[in-house]
Amino acid sequence: MPISPASLLTVALEAAQAAAAVIRDATPRVRDIVWQEKGATDFVSEVDLTAEMRILEVVKRHIPHAAILAEETASTISAEALRTGVVFVIDPLDGTTNFLHGYPEYAVSIGVLVDGVLSAGVVLDVPAYECFTATAGGGAHLNGAPIRVSTIDNPQRALFGTGFPFVRHEEIAPYVAQLARVMAGAAGVRRAGAAALDLASVACGRFEGFWEMQLSPWDIAAGMLLVREAGGVVTSFEGAECPVARTSVVAGSAKMHAWLLGTLSHG
Repeated sequence: MPISPASLLTVALEAAQAAAAVIRDATPRVRDIVWQEKGATDFVSEVDLTAEMRILEVVKRHIPHAAILAEETASTISAEALRTGVVFVIDPLDGTTNFLHGYPEYAVSIGVLVDGVLSAGVVLDVPAYECFTATAGGGAHLNGAPIRVSTIDNPQRALFGTGFPFVRHEEIAPYVAQLARVMAGAAGVRRAGAAALDLASVACGRFEGFWEMQLSPWDIAAGMLLVREAGGVVTSFEGAECPVARTSVVAGSAKMHAWLLGTLSHG
């Protein structure tokens, strides 16, 4: 029997809350936490790993047959095998570098696909105690209250979120050119360092749009559903529907997405 989006959301929310408890317990001793480098400027800590383990415990208790695509160590399938069955796409701590520096912009992100289609999503802002949720066809919510994308349609009044290239240095120059074009036409641009929260900010109208050159599936799965269920649009830089995969991302209300996409592609 198929599992309803509401039931999947219940499991994802319980799992996100379990991970958030791990992160909050570790916060007072953050200066003593040992970091490991996954790559240049890309870090993982014992907190990420323990939070991921707690998520897995919850998911396996409720839906033992679910497959897992996770940022750290728990993946049971590849990003190419998302089209069949129930798949939880997990980032146990989006914004690890922020967390390790005591900068309060980090979250747990869990998206759930059924036969390749996003069905439920949770982005739990740990320090702010804000919980963003969405189900397919059920709308998007913040702490239980419905949310919608911004109604601002003038880019000169719009605030955009973004993410810097931090792994592939060859992307820096083209990104700076994009940033200059957006800054010239917009009210402002912010880079906080947690894409799941950036997408949540688009969904609730704090940002009119967001873009980043490359993101991983666990960065965007839950946030994309939030934006779409809040009335927004999420695509790649090519304007195609954004997949749950490693991809470029442009998100926003319909009008601001169109403006942002055109501004990014110009030149």
